[in-house]
Amino acid sequence: MSADARLAAFLAANGLELPPAPKPGGNYTPVVQVGEFAYVSGHGPLKADKTLYTGKVGAEVSEEEGYLAARQVGLAILATLKREYGSLDRIIRVIKVLGMVNAVPDFQNHPKVMNGFSDLMVEVFGDPGRGARSAVGMGSLPSNINVEVECILHVKN
Repeated sequence: MSADARLAAFLAANGLELPPAPKPGGNYTPVVQVGEFAYVSGHGPLKADKTLYTGKVGAEVSEEEGYLAARQVGLAILATLKREYGSLDRIIRVIKVLGMVNAVPDFQNHPKVMNGFSDLMVEVFGDPGRGARSAVGMGSLPSNINVEVECILHVKN
């Protein structure tokens, strides 16, 4: 099954929609391709209704809600990739992920929150969706979003 078909099945099974591909909030581009590598700018948890998941994980946001926000970031990135490449089937592999969690200072489960993103990538791309990853805590993120992710992908030319 193609990545596009797996995404459609995942969305249908979970009652979700792909959000609109977000527009840059500054002077940058969402994706830069160099050779066969795509460098994807940081994305936040944009929902289909164009609102964002906000708040600090470990305070007003639970670990489970953080997981769902990280999954939503993944959907926003997939929307950007579909806009950029026309099909997710051009993605060969997730290489590297940097996940940033807006969390209280004593929160310790950043990797569990970031599994929301990583689990989605494996759901859509299979084992090639499992890349190297860092999950770190932040004192704040833009617009008080609770998760931001940037990644590097191997793409078919």
